[in-house]
Amino acid sequence: MNVLVFCIISAFFWLQVDSLTYLEKVQTCIKREGATKDQAADLALGDFKDTDRKVKCFANCFLEESGVVANGQIKPDAVLAKLGPIAGEAKVKKVQAKCDSIKGADKCDTSYLLYKCYNENRAKF
Repeated sequence: MNVLVFCIISAFFWLQVDSLTYLEKVQTCIKREGATKDQAADLALGDFKDTDRKVKCFANCFLEESGVVANGQIKPDAVLAKLGPIAGEAKVKKVQAKCDSIKGADKCDTSYLLYKCYNENRAKF
């Protein structure tokens, strides 16, 4: 799957940035974490079958680069600032109440689980 498709699909969900900046973040994280383009695209499409460490660390890198996670901790204010204008603050806060307390075995696992939770609850936006 094309990385550009990955960018378009998930940009509406996490970020309000121009596609070049977004693409740079995706490419940086693919390179840094060793995930494949297909793994990154599958994650963006909501396919969570691949639990390879590289995928989980890609999720962490991407969320850190996006400013919504730092050192394995969700930044609720940053999430609300990014998603609130798109989905409405009340709806975002409901999903935050469900997802933001998730903790994994390490920061990569935590970010992967957070990404999965937000993805699974995006219909509530």
